[in-house]
Amino acid sequence: MTFDPESLGQSRSDLAEALRGERKRAGLTQTALARRCNMSQTKVSNIESGKLTPTLVDVELILGALGAVGPVATEILALARSANTEWQDDWGSLRRGLDKKQNELARLEALTSEFRFFLPTMITGLLATPEYVRSSLSRNSGDMSKTVTKKLERQQILMDTSKVFTFLLTEQAARWPLASPLAMAMQLDRLASVSRLPNVRLGVIPLGIVGPVVETPLSVFTIYGRRLVQVETHTGALILRDHRDVSAYREDFERYESHAVFGDDCRSLLSEWAMIFTRQHQ
Repeated sequence: MTFDPESLGQSRSDLAEALRGERKRAGLTQTALARRCNMSQTKVSNIESGKLTPTLVDVELILGALGAVGPVATEILALARSANTEWQDDWGSLRRGLDKKQNELARLEALTSEFRFFLPTMITGLLATPEYVRSSLSRNSGDMSKTVTKKLERQQILMDTSKVFTFLLTEQAARWPLASPLAMAMQLDRLASVSRLPNVRLGVIPLGIVGPVVETPLSVFTIYGRRLVQVETHTGALILRDHRDVSAYREDFERYESHAVFGDDCRSLLSEWAMIFTRQHQ
């Protein structure tokens, strides 16, 4: 099945219909299927009505209970994978208002206790100074004041010690001159300060790593516990909920993390880079 953003919403209803049809062909009631899968009848009903998007594990259990194999099972699993993928395009976010996107992120952050941010290109909003946030939004037309305010408000979550954050930045992300030299120096100082929070682990991956070849970082991604991954592209973001996708990105993160420097070594690099920007300002 090829990726088509416009088909993702339809795949949810197609999946519900396919699973309902397979159950009926197997001659099972929802209650009987639920018993075989160790699920509640309500959950089976919600899956078949499209009210609940099942995980791939759920679908594999159902297919096993129904004895579905071959092309039918393959097609249903493909539908399940698409149903667990969401595309959020930037144009849609602009139409709704970028401040609404900040509200969505805040709700997701409230439900998550462990965060992993991989940042190969730029600094994320949770770590950004006001000037850096404004510079990051400068290509957007219209009044961005609400979006800037909400981005900065979201940073309060870093003070919640019940939540744990790991931020990985490449040297390119930390040093990319998105704002003025003075603003960049202040931004790097901000990173050093945040790295001292007890529930934050902040590391940078310097250029010229000595050791095994590191796989080329392709895109910004954020891992929300084991719930989902958000992968950012130039024109939008993919939301992946398939446990195999989440596990794959967690493995990628751990591989990049093994090449990062943390603590005093990290802060020493940030200070060195901040001084370079300061000299540029003078």
